[in-house]
Amino acid sequence: MSQVAFKAEQALGHGDNATTAQDVANPAFSKEYTDPSEKMKALAWMGKNKVEVIEVPKPKIIEPRDVIVKVTGSTVCGSDLHLLHSVVVELQKGDILGHEFCGVVDEVGSEITQVKKGQRVVASFQIACGTCYYCKQKLSSQCEKTNSNTIENSMYGGRTAGMFGYSHFTGGFAGGQAEYTRVPYGDVNLLLLPDDVPDEKGLFLSDVLATSWHAVVDTGVKKGDVVAIWGAGPIGQMTADFSLLNGASRVIMIDANWRLDYVKEKYPHIQTIDYSKLGKSESVTSKLKEMCDGRGPDISIECAAGEYAKGWAHYFEMMLGLETDTSELVNEMITSTRNMGSCGITGVYVGYTNHFNIGSLMERGIRLIGNGQAPVHKYWEALLKMIQNGEIEPLKMVSHRVRLEEIDKVYYKFENKEDGMQKVFVETKFSQPACQGSPSLTVYDKHGLHNVTPARTMSIGA
Repeated sequence: MSQVAFKAEQALGHGDNATTAQDVANPAFSKEYTDPSEKMKALAWMGKNKVEVIEVPKPKIIEPRDVIVKVTGSTVCGSDLHLLHSVVVELQKGDILGHEFCGVVDEVGSEITQVKKGQRVVASFQIACGTCYYCKQKLSSQCEKTNSNTIENSMYGGRTAGMFGYSHFTGGFAGGQAEYTRVPYGDVNLLLLPDDVPDEKGLFLSDVLATSWHAVVDTGVKKGDVVAIWGAGPIGQMTADFSLLNGASRVIMIDANWRLDYVKEKYPHIQTIDYSKLGKSESVTSKLKEMCDGRGPDISIECAAGEYAKGWAHYFEMMLGLETDTSELVNEMITSTRNMGSCGITGVYVGYTNHFNIGSLMERGIRLIGNGQAPVHKYWEALLKMIQNGEIEPLKMVSHRVRLEEIDKVYYKFENKEDGMQKVFVETKFSQPACQGSPSLTVYDKHGLHNVTPARTMSIGA
């Protein structure tokens, strides 16, 4: 269905709003995108539930404001699993994935003025033009000039910005789970990394940190609030940290299995609810009411996503294509939150859902906020300073360091929540030795079993 949707888009034709090339999701797709002088490794989508590390030509500069980045670090995000499962439509076999990456500037186009060859940079996951209505307000995730997809425009009533490695639904751009990546409007979409911020920390300015911070400020966390967070993954963890930085009095995290154990170890100041261990007469809603004076939390934030059904009705409806997303977690948030409280959705929801509890939302005055794709450009400079000042520690959420050559195995481990995997740092042949505090390198054998290799380390700032 994902590939059928891509064919439908081709038949319909793109809009005329984009000012950068569309459907450049793999340099091998066309000679005009290819630098034949060098091959590179990249992670490609090869069909539903199948990804593979392939060898393709290096991308080349095709527009004067392009930058070619030699990738030194990338990662796998929970939202990448929506691509793996083909929940996000318009994937083409061979599309290079990955929307979070950092690296070194390798080549610059003739009109680039802000970055130079050899500089260390991190890319925003969205591609912004820098001059449209939204970009002028630093709302870069809603850029009007980098995605001309017709189906998205019709389905949503408007387009989002183009995004790296996230299907032709968002422009069809090759991603950063590769050794090289082409960055359109490179002087807008790259941030210089200073010497005192290693790749293992700076990488996460591309998405996780901005997304988590945006969830907190956009949903309106303020001093004294009790905040409940659905999802104990990396986004949930950083959202918890940022909630406390923004003045929350308590944070309660809802999830299950070893992910909550990880949170208890790394974030001992956060309360938890394991929904899988609640009694027959208990629910997440009743437990949160019990913990919050009978009313519920002031703010609830969903950091999980709409793909994961908890009940049989939604499970079968999603399997049969009767809905694209389940409303169960959102309903749980709404019923759990105190009257006149606020709920924010930062987990990815793609399309339509059934059985939405609109009555509780209206009658109890709940503010339901779609946080949207976070506008990275609005926050990343301030967040970089917070890393430098030690106010935030991105390495807390990083459980594994892996090689690009094995990132296909990592996808399946990540999907199955195996090996205690939270956030990963994916190194390439261009990466520097690991910084202090980075996990040791995990190498997988042909059976998927792993062994840990002591990482070559370097001091921060070296």
